Amino acid sequence: MSDAGGPLLDARNLHRWYGEGEARVEVLRGIDLSVEQGEYAAIVGASGSGKSTLLSILGCLDRPGEGTYRLAGHDVLSLRDDKLSELRLREIGFVFQSFQLIPQLSILENTEVPLFYAGVRRGDRHAKAMASLERVGLGHRVKHRPTELSGGEQQRAAIARALVHDPPLLLADEPTGNLDSETGRTILQLIDDLHDEGRTVLVITHDQTVADHAPRRIRIMDGTIESDRRREVVT
Repeated sequence: MSDAGGPLLDARNLHRWYGEGEARVEVLRGIDLSVEQGEYAAIVGASGSGKSTLLSILGCLDRPGEGTYRLAGHDVLSLRDDKLSELRLREIGFVFQSFQLIPQLSILENTEVPLFYAGVRRGDRHAKAMASLERVGLGHRVKHRPTELSGGEQQRAAIARALVHDPPLLLADEPTGNLDSETGRTILQLIDDLHDEGRTVLVITHDQTVADHAPRRIRIMDGTIESDRRREVVT
């Protein structure tokens, strides 16, 4: 769990580049970003803006070239790879545009995957996965494989998998990118509901409509934060 009173994630002066010398390409150029527990924020930017690279660092899938990053009170950059994997598994649930479900497994088995890696016993994995799928309205589809589900159902299954170990942070990368507009609205409503339950949500998107769903909108351009705005609350 995170330190009492501190932000859930706190990144300072993040830089990330690829290549060296004349071939070096700067992707992130000094990003400062904090997200408090219980916040719902969207990072919005065009393709090539650096938002996906930032997501990889915030999700502990990549390390910056320079800067500091603390997640749930832990100095991420000081952790060995095995400890980093444990932190990522415990603190973060991922939802991807392409769903990333394993086609050979049933939806129930897909949802159990994070619990398997966490060492949870088979019976407990099954019960937790069933509860998570019921939560997203897929209790009647647990024996189906991903290819037997619609795009919206696959994304709900991906959300069930992301939530099955009850992480405090949900990272969603273009969660409606492969969906029609009506199904996308359903997924956004589900994400809204998860936030209303107290979950911290960070959405990465190029779609301003999706970004406008979040109370806080962070626009990134050319590897820097161009703006960071919160929706005004009318009383």
